[in-house]
Amino acid sequence: MTILVVNNKDKVIEELGKLIEETAENSIKTNGIFLIGFSGGSLVNFLTTALPKIKTDFSKWRIFFCDERVVPTSDPESTFGVYKKAFIDSGAVDLKENQFIQIKQDVSGHKLLTVTDKWIAPITDSPKPPPSRVTMTFPVLNNARVCVFATSGKEKAHMIKKVLVDKEDLPATKVNPHSGNLYWIVDREAADSHL
Repeated sequence: MTILVVNNKDKVIEELGKLIEETAENSIKTNGIFLIGFSGGSLVNFLTTALPKIKTDFSKWRIFFCDERVVPTSDPESTFGVYKKAFIDSGAVDLKENQFIQIKQDVSGHKLLTVTDKWIAPITDSPKPPPSRVTMTFPVLNNARVCVFATSGKEKAHMIKKVLVDKEDLPATKVNPHSGNLYWIVDREAADSHL
């Protein structure tokens, strides 16, 4: 695991962009394609700032969603909808809609933490609204070559402590790529005095 503490949110975004650019370049050279999973939340703002600045062949990218809310794509809570608006509709980066792979599944109440026999699982009790989602499970995440957590702000400091210092039994502590690399990119406020 690599923990990178930087000065501020802008530096988190910059370092995230560099890591994605390098990973994409290596993957395209080796495999002819780059597969990446996007999550929602604050990562949307980080990626919509970082990706237009990187040098890459976006035609070789295939984007999956690590977590998708079960809402229409026009809903502001839709992960796919937010990225589609930010990248495709705006033309900010040269991505096409068929490069986004949106996984849909009926919601039947499985919990992410207990699912080990499926790559994608539906949940109906997400702690954040909306409660119904479709999410990648740990077998998928832990088979990635690179997993990245990027966060900023003092409001994240308590969670950074729980995950990186106290090693509490939380979803983030279960992300541990078997033969890949795990990165945490955090700003000084999120690191607080813990890192």
